[in-house]
Amino acid sequence: MIAETAPATQGNFLTSLMPLLLIFGIFYFLLIRPQQKQQKKHREMLGALKKGDKVITRGGVYGTVFGITENQVTLEIADNVRIQCTRDAIATIINS
Repeated sequence: MIAETAPATQGNFLTSLMPLLLIFGIFYFLLIRPQQKQQKKHREMLGALKKGDKVITRGGVYGTVFGITENQVTLEIADNVRIQCTRDAIATIINS
């Protein structure tokens, strides 16, 4: 008798676990994976950043890259007006 009830309990456990696995799969493909792709694209864009590029910061400041170090970017936002920001603060490169 005990041997007959054990497989039924195992089957019930798997069927109750299946919706959770399905929900995790949906979250992965709809939320996690696209965000990882977007972060990879942003890192590649920051790696390709060079002097003279026109950029927009995350704060909405338009500027031209004047100088680049490992972690900092110097932007010229007007004639002889320069600010420093981190590389991560660059949101996009404006295509000319």
